[in-house]
Amino acid sequence: MAYIGREPQIGNYQVCDAISVVNGQAAYTMQVSSVNVLPESVNHMIVSLNGVIQKPGSSYTISGATITFSSNLATGDSIDFIYLLGNTLDLGTPSDDTVTGAKIVDNAINSEHYTDGSIDTAHIADLNVTTGKIAADAITGAKIADDAINSEHYTDGSIDTAHIAADQITEAKIADNAISEEHLDVTAVTGHTAETTIADGDLVLIHDASASALRKMTKANFVSGVGGLSEVDQWRITANVTSDADITSNLERGDSSGQTYIGTGMSESSGIFTFPSTGKYMVEAHMYAVSGGGNGDDMRLNTNVTTNNSSYGIVTFCVSDAGDNKDTGDSSKYLFDVTNTSNDKVKFSLSGRGDGGSTLYGSTDFNYTYFTFSKLGST
Repeated sequence: MAYIGREPQIGNYQVCDAISVVNGQAAYTMQVSSVNVLPESVNHMIVSLNGVIQKPGSSYTISGATITFSSNLATGDSIDFIYLLGNTLDLGTPSDDTVTGAKIVDNAINSEHYTDGSIDTAHIADLNVTTGKIAADAITGAKIADDAINSEHYTDGSIDTAHIAADQITEAKIADNAISEEHLDVTAVTGHTAETTIADGDLVLIHDASASALRKMTKANFVSGVGGLSEVDQWRITANVTSDADITSNLERGDSSGQTYIGTGMSESSGIFTFPSTGKYMVEAHMYAVSGGGNGDDMRLNTNVTTNNSSYGIVTFCVSDAGDNKDTGDSSKYLFDVTNTSNDKVKFSLSGRGDGGSTLYGSTDFNYTYFTFSKLGST
């Protein structure tokens, strides 16, 4: 609507700046924030002087931004406040943050009234966003909360190879009997560098022709099946023995030129030998000795075993009885079924030296008296 003269101030409620009274002066300038203001009329303002509300038109008049009281004010008078009402016949522009939800008609707010980006999660009721409300390709990864997508949100068959990260399919995710030979990449088995050794913990993959299936075998079973040995170890005495007793010291694994062992090998502590794994072991003892000059001097090298890690018994022996002051050699073998490596152990002892003149030879350079342990198969 067009106006002749000054356009009415509609619903703009303001309090004028404080005014200092000047003795003997009736007219004062009205300002808000140091800017002159023009009331709609004397009837669109409330004026308090010395604690008394003044009557418009008789107690004061206005002209533009000037208010003139009916008589001069004196020192001690106080203009308490001047409250400008604007045009109170029309609502006009509401003051900031004064329109509540109760004042808005239902269905009156449309998309044009929203500020872009102002509708956040807190303003959207649960289960009210339907597929029809979402533009195609509008939801990016950044808009989806972590761990928010569950199996119920996927379309059946929508997860293809491209959507599965590398190395994410674990054994637990594969159904029983789900992988047949057609799914195996032959290069996964034959395309890699050939292994030259097999560790004890390794499993060997074989094809079972009778069942037309792939099978896995332990190293021990595989070696046993093809006839190879998985454990062979050899130890020797490094110094001469001249007394009847258990051999508890001066023992070493053979380390002469080219000497070696297969597998993990035996472990030894104070003459007691512990097997690296269960299985059937051939335990061989070989002695080299010189008989003494006395009678009845038939020195024996005994093989002693225990199955409870406590009580030992002689299971075989080799003997030196070639006559006085003569070199002699002999050997013995014992097939030991080791079912428990903590309980099943072996040690060696010397006995029967007679008058004490016989000597069991040992050396750090040669295998004079030595022991060989060979695993022939599984228990």
